[in-house]
Amino acid sequence: MPEDIQRYRKEIDRIDDEILRLLNERSKNVMEIGKLKKQSDREGNLHTPGREAEIVDRLMRQNRGPFPNEAIRPVYREIMSASLSLEGPQQVAYLGPRATFTHLACIQKFGESAQYVPVNSIKDVFNEVERGRANFGVVPIENSTEGVVNHTLDMFIDSNLLIYGEVLQEVSHHLLSKADRLEDVKKIYSHPHAIAQCRNWLEANLPHVPLAEVASTSRAAELCADDHSAAAIASELAGQLYGLKVLKSRIEDNINNFTRFLVLSQKPPERTGKDKTSVMLSVKDKVGALYELLRPFASHGLNLTKIESRPSRRKAWEYLFFVDIEGHVEEERVKKALEEIKSRCLFLKILGSYPAHS
Repeated sequence: MPEDIQRYRKEIDRIDDEILRLLNERSKNVMEIGKLKKQSDREGNLHTPGREAEIVDRLMRQNRGPFPNEAIRPVYREIMSASLSLEGPQQVAYLGPRATFTHLACIQKFGESAQYVPVNSIKDVFNEVERGRANFGVVPIENSTEGVVNHTLDMFIDSNLLIYGEVLQEVSHHLLSKADRLEDVKKIYSHPHAIAQCRNWLEANLPHVPLAEVASTSRAAELCADDHSAAAIASELAGQLYGLKVLKSRIEDNINNFTRFLVLSQKPPERTGKDKTSVMLSVKDKVGALYELLRPFASHGLNLTKIESRPSRRKAWEYLFFVDIEGHVEEERVKKALEEIKSRCLFLKILGSYPAHS
């Protein structure tokens, strides 16, 4: 080995040793903060998304390279995830099974060191958090191509849980198999939504291969683990979990396919200055009711990022509206707008103020 390479590698080893020492020093400070939080009368969640965003933003501003700026966020997500695990276990319930896009959204939000609990339904996610068996829950709320997840909206009607955060997860489908070539694939498994989102690619490349619908993309990957003639449309994580190769990556028809997930908690997050507020409300059935509802938002200079309607299920032709507002409920303009709207509503419920996805 050339002497110059050997010298550089020794220097890298020295730096890695120093990084490890500093990580342990950082961890000791994190543990002390955890002790102080537990002693406080106003104990909140150990996970503080505002503080995490502040750390990452500061480091990205200071970075002069050559270490890539976009790599700072995932590196520090894992550092902070490991640090949180030292303060106490972070149980996160999610709509399972493992290796689905909901699981990927959990990892994006909480890192690899959290304890993830897959459950069978969106209702079960709410139950786990409501009963205190999980610190957080993660549920899908809408997809950029397929629209809103109505069951999640319906659960908020009777639940006292708060929205603690949001995650935007890119939905990228891969064709996974034990086979070495596309020509060896004789059957394809996947969830109906994933099959629909890859329809054009399948018709162009594997038009005569039969498609089998299963309960999840993860289940599809599991079925291919011992069948070299089968393939699955699933995430890269599912392929890693079941030892499958990527025969073809990113086969989805729409490359701008994202799913938005909500993080649930019994406790509110700290205000960050880049927040979003979600509310649920019902208005009287009369001419101009929706206009009267929206007018206070405009008059107070508030931007609505989403409005969705659902039948109330309590009275025919009565609707609930779910509205996302830029801003925090403690901001004066948000507070005033909601006060005006409340007098015009049959029902108003604040679902939470939380950091907007960045």
